[in-house]
Amino acid sequence: MVFAKEGEAGCSSYSLTAYPREDTPFLGKSPPLSSNLKTFANIFISIVGAGVLGLPYSFKRTGWLMGLLMLFAVAFLTYHCMMLLVLTRRKLDSLSPFSKISSFGDLGFSICGPSGRFAVDSMIVLSQSGFCVSYLIFISTTLAFLTNNDTTPLFLGFTPKVLFLWACFPFQLGLISVRTLTHLAPLSIFADVVDLAAKSIVMVEDVFVFVKNKPDLKVFGGLSVFFYGIGVAVYAFEGIGMVLPLETEAKDKQRFGRVLALGMGSISVLFGLFGGLGYLAFGEETKDIITTNLGPGVISVLVQLGLCVNLFFTFPIMMNPVNEVMERRSS
Repeated sequence: MVFAKEGEAGCSSYSLTAYPREDTPFLGKSPPLSSNLKTFANIFISIVGAGVLGLPYSFKRTGWLMGLLMLFAVAFLTYHCMMLLVLTRRKLDSLSPFSKISSFGDLGFSICGPSGRFAVDSMIVLSQSGFCVSYLIFISTTLAFLTNNDTTPLFLGFTPKVLFLWACFPFQLGLISVRTLTHLAPLSIFADVVDLAAKSIVMVEDVFVFVKNKPDLKVFGGLSVFFYGIGVAVYAFEGIGMVLPLETEAKDKQRFGRVLALGMGSISVLFGLFGGLGYLAFGEETKDIITTNLGPGVISVLVQLGLCVNLFFTFPIMMNPVNEVMERRSS
């Protein structure tokens, strides 16, 4: 049997080289795989990010019913696209049983050759790195704000915001050195619990504010804000770039679709409640970041710290595809 080389087309698609190298062991050690619970935890933390904080303001502009419809439509389309990626990878793997598509880059190469791999790798690195940079900016800005000192230089001319930013790097370098999502799953579960607690506090506070104020609400905001609402909803579901790594490390791959559907459904309900209750509570006074509506106090501090913890442990999860690209390109 002859395998197509990386630069040559085989029939209608490209094949990955499957030749063993000199240092390839006869009996390789299989990587650890994730149970359904760990897979669910990693799905949750991969998708739930800082974008959810802008949903109440989006509902204010689009109207609560229009906002909910767009949110659930984007959730369904995101799940559909994720499953298309998984099913495409499985189909191509079945056509070439001696090769293994383990990443987005491999999938791009199998379909479009070297140019497809380069394009997919570039977009994965840019998107995932962009998310991670926004996490660090949010964490450093929030911590500097909570210390009431975000502009005065403290050490070697650096402001607290910059110092908090650099303080994250040693810990993140250690976390991203963990090669498998399975080993990061316990941190994902912890971060998910903290994140749910923070969002629950916000939603409970929203209910009390709504009962007290009962502001006027609008149902539809008009077509002029349609694309704005879609953009915020798409940004809120930011984990589509993690679907292939998550499916690769799932122990029960036959049930991965169900676990993903359960995760997307749960997250959609959470996003709908968070956005809807935030708008119900503050009405036209809803600000672009809902935590600013809470004002100063213990509740606001706990919520912001909870979000920082969640994003801190989301960082190594989201960097996993970037690490794979860098390691493959440098080898």
